[in-house]
Parts: sequence; structure tokens; C-alpha cells
Amino acid sequence: MFQIALYEPEIPPNTGNIMRLCANTACQLHLIHPLGFQMDEKKLKRAGMDYRDMAVVQEHDSYQAFLNFIGSARIFALTTKGSRNYCEPHFQANDIFLFGSETRGLPDNVLASLDAKHRLRLPMRVESRSLNLSNTAAIMVYEALRQQNFPNLL
Repeated sequence: MFQIALYEPEIPPNTGNIMRLCANTACQLHLIHPLGFQMDEKKLKRAGMDYRDMAVVQEHDSYQAFLNFIGSARIFALTTKGSRNYCEPHFQANDIFLFGSETRGLPDNVLASLDAKHRLRLPMRVESRSLNLSNTAAIMVYEALRQQNFPNLL
């Protein structure tokens, strides 16, 4: 239904949590290399629990390889530099939610390649730096699913 893309993720438990989210919501997960961990890392397995094998995960050697793979699918970047509220767009099946690494976010060249209306932000306090990656992914996916009336979910 929807897709999540992690650009150079660094923290195994976040990726494991997002794998679990994908397994439970029928979302596909894209991991864009380089990763800050090994896929067989203990912390990744612990966070993903037994859902890890149920998640559809595609790895990409680079951002360009990812773009080549997805074709014309719409990309929405989640960033503290975004000006559009995450609830505003009308999401469609196959849309991709792109997240940057936990310590660096998305690079400026990636953000600049996306139209401003595709750079989304979750509201938070002015003095806050950012939200947790896996929490933000869950909020985003469930908003998109809510707009579609939670297809194929109980």
C-alpha cells in the first residue's frame, strides 16, 4: 500500500521498529545504503522481533539506485525543514515517505530535488529539535492509512 524509505539509517532499533510497523501495515520498507549497522545486528533483530521476516524490505546501494527502482512513485520527505503540515496532502497508494538518518536528516540536495509541497513536517514545540524516527514513521503511515480508511486492516 504505502512505502517507507530510510536514507542511510544509523540506529538499529529504529529500523527494527519500522520493520515491525511495515509488517503490521503492509507497507514496503526501502533501506538506502550505506547503513550504520549490519542487517543481522542483535539490536535490529530485537526491535523487529518476529515481525522482521514478515516485512517486505528492499535494500538500495545508493539514493540514485532507489530512485531508479521506484520509477514514478510520489516521494514525500519528512523533515524539520519542511513547511507543509503532514496532514495536508491527500495520500495515494504507493506513495513513499522518505526519512533521513537519525543524526543528519536528509541532505540538502535530496530535499532540493523535491517540490516544497512534498517536504512535510510534523508539528512540535519551537525549541524541540526532532522526533524519534520510528515514532514519526508510525504517525505518517497511520495518517496515510486513515485517509484510505485503513484498507485490509482490522
